[in-house]
Amino acid sequence: MSHVLVTGANRGLGLEFARQFLARGDHVVATCRDVAAASELRQLAAGHEGRLVVLPLELPGAESIRAFAAEFALLELRIDLLVNNAGVLNPGERFGSITLDELDAAFAANAAGPFLLTQALAPHLVDGARVVNLSSRLGSIAGSDGFHTPSYAISKAALNMAGRLLSHALAERGIPVVAISPGWVRTAMGGTNATLAPEESVAAMLRVIDRLDMQASGRFLGTDGQPIPW
Repeated sequence: MSHVLVTGANRGLGLEFARQFLARGDHVVATCRDVAAASELRQLAAGHEGRLVVLPLELPGAESIRAFAAEFALLELRIDLLVNNAGVLNPGERFGSITLDELDAAFAANAAGPFLLTQALAPHLVDGARVVNLSSRLGSIAGSDGFHTPSYAISKAALNMAGRLLSHALAERGIPVVAISPGWVRTAMGGTNATLAPEESVAAMLRVIDRLDMQASGRFLGTDGQPIPW
């Protein structure tokens, strides 16, 4: 039994992570921006009383992170696994019309948020815990093959660097930090034409996460556990 924290757990991959962690007996703290609107997550909590706690968190807001860290401290829990899943994608971006606001919003949510939250929660991570950042192959500079969702791609590349830096910061405590691409998943973000169902993607990622050790720390991995070029 582990204590797991999953961000952005109100839908998509975050919700599926919560489901699968609960199914195998773990205790879960799940976050989302608006708890009142997270009906599926609240229903899941009602069916797993005492094993799923839902808390509000809006990344990368400094005040929201401070409030969350203070509320989390009251739970007197230590985290075995932190899954930084929350993120945003701006659809329909076209060269010539991308704005600073779009770039700022993507960077804040997809890179700065996970970095700042991990920093704030570091005192609550057990030695030997694991930190997983949900990235994307679109954040691979080497793999870039076109002008695809630039604010998302740029911010995920930044997230990969954030994870690499966090891997150095937490190395002395034996905490591996990795970036994982979930693949192309049928979620609100991935769309209906995607190749993977959320349950398939999460199950594959969990097989990778369960095998993580310090040799993997700082790497960018696929759902098969193999490195993805930076």
